[in-house]
Amino acid sequence: MSSRHYLDHASSSPLRPEAADAIAGWARSGTYADPGRQHVEGHVVRDAVEHARKDVAALLGARPREVVFTSGGTEAANTACSRVRDGAAAPGPMDVSPAEHAAVRLAARRCGQVVEVGIDGVGRIDLERLEDALVERAGRPRPALVHCQWANHEVGTVQPVAAVVELSHRHGVAVHVDACAALGHVRVDAAELGADLVSVSAHKVGGPPGVGALVVRRPARVAPLLVGGDQERGRRAGMENVPGILAFGAVARALAYAGAIDEAASQARERTDALLAAALAVDGVVAYGDTDDRVPHIVCLGVAGVEAEAVLLGLDQAGVAVHSGSACSSEAFEPSPVLEAMGVDAHRSIRVSVGWSTTDDDVEAFARRFAEVVRRLRDLAPTTA
Repeated sequence: MSSRHYLDHASSSPLRPEAADAIAGWARSGTYADPGRQHVEGHVVRDAVEHARKDVAALLGARPREVVFTSGGTEAANTACSRVRDGAAAPGPMDVSPAEHAAVRLAARRCGQVVEVGIDGVGRIDLERLEDALVERAGRPRPALVHCQWANHEVGTVQPVAAVVELSHRHGVAVHVDACAALGHVRVDAAELGADLVSVSAHKVGGPPGVGALVVRRPARVAPLLVGGDQERGRRAGMENVPGILAFGAVARALAYAGAIDEAASQARERTDALLAAALAVDGVVAYGDTDDRVPHIVCLGVAGVEAEAVLLGLDQAGVAVHSGSACSSEAFEPSPVLEAMGVDAHRSIRVSVGWSTTDDDVEAFARRFAEVVRRLRDLAPTTA
């Protein structure tokens, strides 16, 4: 295979060496016991899991007992919603913006009534509309939960999470923050933020797929989404994904070193700024989202004159992997609701994202091949609007 350039880290990032070493170490250890069992082998595994929990908690600004390991961000978000569905909070609607990830929007909708809070043209939640949605009215009880992502997964726009938490708490409403797109790219401190629930996923930051966490801060409580055992202090049944948890802990330790996240963010910002400059040099290309107040690893582009899937496939054939919000290039049957709510053309969007393994060569390859692909496609269909 010819040289490939992976620029889709916002979907999933390659496994970090620290994570691979943790998994290999577990495989070589010869200890595969259930950490819930009361024998030496079980205690050894339990000790390893709890050390990983401490590492993840430290990265998230939480206490270890507040961290519930899950199968990923999707399960964590669904578990956050379970506090409403299963009566762990007062019944009421959930406030959700169209910028939220589908895992959040659909989980909230499944639980009952949803009050949609609008977003602006860069994908940022409208605080005035949120405050209006927080007010109890005749025929509509006070919301039971507000969902607010830390940063948007499509365009990278950072949400005013601190203001959302303060405003919601002022009205006596709990907040779930989806930090999956932010973890490892900005400092995530659950205690400082004051959010009641925070969900994250390991594979977005170089951990393995199949493991994530939900931070449940007191006095918030959640009912278990999965039942059948008392694992995770009765908050998530099923034997723990031990190798995944150990790998997540190893990634957390690597990111927790002083300055590690700031250094990675600075490098990512430099590279996405270069990607953005190269793309905007092509006629008919615009940036979606807030190009200044964004997570450093994501940029989203609108390409006039060609369908996004054609650009994605053209880049893929040229050895560059990116993502698109177009329905044709994803598993969904509809284009990105985030981009549609922003009022931009989701059928012509390309998301480019960098990560820990991105090189300058990857950036240069995109800059060179993006212009070539767009020009070739426009030449083939010169009348496409």
